[in-house]
Amino acid sequence: ASFTLLCFRSPLVTALIFGLLLQAPFTQPSTITQPNFVLLLADDLGIGDVGCYGNDTIRTPNIDGLAKEGVKLTQHIAAAPLCTPSRAAFLTGRYPLRSGMDAINDYRVIFWNAGSGGLPPNETTFAKILQHQGYSTGLIGKWHQGVNCESRNDHCHHPLKHGFDYFYGMPFTLISDCQPTETPEMDRAFRRKLWLSTQMIGLITLTAVLGRLTGLISVHWRTLTCLAAFSLLFFISWFSSYGFVRYWNCIMMRNHGITEQPMVTDRTTSLILRESISFIERNKHKPFLLFLSFLHSHTPLLTTEKFLGRSRHGLYGDNVEEMDWMVGQVLDAIDKEGLRETTLVYFASDHGGWLERQEGERQLGGWNGIYKGGKAMGGWEGGIRVPGIFRWPGVLPAGTVIDEPTSLMDIYPTVVHLAGGEVPQDRVMDGRDLLPLLRGAAAHSEHEFLFHYCGVHLHAVRWHQKDS
Repeated sequence: ASFTLLCFRSPLVTALIFGLLLQAPFTQPSTITQPNFVLLLADDLGIGDVGCYGNDTIRTPNIDGLAKEGVKLTQHIAAAPLCTPSRAAFLTGRYPLRSGMDAINDYRVIFWNAGSGGLPPNETTFAKILQHQGYSTGLIGKWHQGVNCESRNDHCHHPLKHGFDYFYGMPFTLISDCQPTETPEMDRAFRRKLWLSTQMIGLITLTAVLGRLTGLISVHWRTLTCLAAFSLLFFISWFSSYGFVRYWNCIMMRNHGITEQPMVTDRTTSLILRESISFIERNKHKPFLLFLSFLHSHTPLLTTEKFLGRSRHGLYGDNVEEMDWMVGQVLDAIDKEGLRETTLVYFASDHGGWLERQEGERQLGGWNGIYKGGKAMGGWEGGIRVPGIFRWPGVLPAGTVIDEPTSLMDIYPTVVHLAGGEVPQDRVMDGRDLLPLLRGAAAHSEHEFLFHYCGVHLHAVRWHQKDS
């Protein structure tokens, strides 16, 4: 008994016990119930565009800082190489093929706000589950999962129908048509054919009229009138859609209401950032999920004057550096509200960079590092391998690098389990809970196979043998 008393009186033992007691809350994730989630998803950002993944021409100190303070994934894989299907998989934790969010033709993304397609109402997003767990859920930025089904007001695919309490941003996606100074992008080749056909029909009509007036050809005026009417109707039939692409597609919404039509691109960045910070401030006293879905770095690369000409990577680099600054502003807001230790921050891209995107001498697409291929290329690594970074101070070990294969679909079960919810049991779920891997409790990924589709066609399969 005297020996035991002596041991506990030892200053060294006392200090050791006291230190272990202090560390207990940080080593037991169960002590932090319902953390906040800030999910940062870039658009068309290549894995080679970020400093901590090897880029030395674009400065990304805030994203790099997340990697230093948290966990960096080197084999983080998107479920599809295009926006709409990849984001559907991200939101549902399932391959887009399962929800019908991939395509059998060349139109593999949603092309019009007025289209009836979108994320099916019977799909359960992680936001919907967190909503049931008492979370305030917000989506700021890009949606691109559809809006309406049968009418302009049913909003069956709208974010508010998929578990988000608040939405501010673009229901569609950025296209060059949104920027009046850029060359139109929507169905560019088809529009050229339509415009050429209109000119040819108009030229034929004008030639016939001149021939009739000069007496060179004998054509009845009724025939000429019908030909002119056909020319006008043909022009109206296609220009009524393609002539107003900016007005129909490039809009900003707050919940169900349209705030800008067309959007004012010069102030889009500042509005998205302001809305994101405001959401954090409004919900700091209760658990919240903020999904900040950046419009950066999708063309037409909306970049404020403050960042133009700053990078050594041209306009694209300027745009990425502005996004990094936005990340820093959001992280500052988290720190300011004292939420740093209770907030899981995640940063990724929806798929790889668009290698071929150029206008003249300007390179407008990203860089995918050493990996071949890019956006829209399903079987090559560059289109699907993306940055993946997690930060949760005190819970996730800082400065960790994980080389195991992981997926954007893994966010679903990870977030749901941390929020105290359960993933749906009535359907196949393809995502896996990442927390054991992130914390070092598991050495290997739970994914044995990862399937890589281009549309509905299987292009490649990654096989990660267990225990090897």
